[in-house]
Amino acid sequence: MNQAVVTRADLLEPCSDGLRTLVDCVLDEGDFSGLDLTETTFERCSLRRARFDGADLTGARFLRCRGPEASFIQAELAEAAMTGCDFSNGLLRRARLTSARIQGTKLVGADFTDAGLLGTTFQEVLLSFAKLPGMSFRKAKLQRIDFSDADLRKCDFRLTQFEDCSLRGASLDGSRFEQADLRGADLGGIELRDARLFRGAVISRLQAAELLSQLGLEVR
Repeated sequence: MNQAVVTRADLLEPCSDGLRTLVDCVLDEGDFSGLDLTETTFERCSLRRARFDGADLTGARFLRCRGPEASFIQAELAEAAMTGCDFSNGLLRRARLTSARIQGTKLVGADFTDAGLLGTTFQEVLLSFAKLPGMSFRKAKLQRIDFSDADLRKCDFRLTQFEDCSLRGASLDGSRFEQADLRGADLGGIELRDARLFRGAVISRLQAAELLSQLGLEVR
């Protein structure tokens, strides 16, 4: 389908020419909950406030789509890909993103509460103000991820490597960072009383100096 306004009825029709591909289509505010959209490709589509709750999007590809406030509650997104998209304020509660690939995508304020992120790859993703409580990033290599002001309570960052990331202002209560490499993370806004969270992690001299400056100490 190309440059079409897509309805639920359209996606209920069987695809006669192989895997379904939607290019430059508009699905704004549509309800596609519970549909089987396995390996569907959405390219440059508008998905504003569209609902895919409980849909099967295994292996689906979202390429340069715009879907602020789109809802994927309890959707199956295993091995899906989101590249160059905007899903700010999206709802992904209880969604399953096993081995999904998310790159160059805006997810500002997105809600991942109770989502399954096992094996999910994040690269160059804007997750500021997102809700990610209790998520595991253990042994992950995080590159250019902005977690500023995000809810990261009780997250597992053990053995995680941060490269050009930001944790500025994030909520980190109960998170674990043992053997994490935080030298590539912006820790701005972290108070000295919260430094215990980083016990066993690697930080730079500059980061240590910033923390100790709160006690009036100077590292030379």
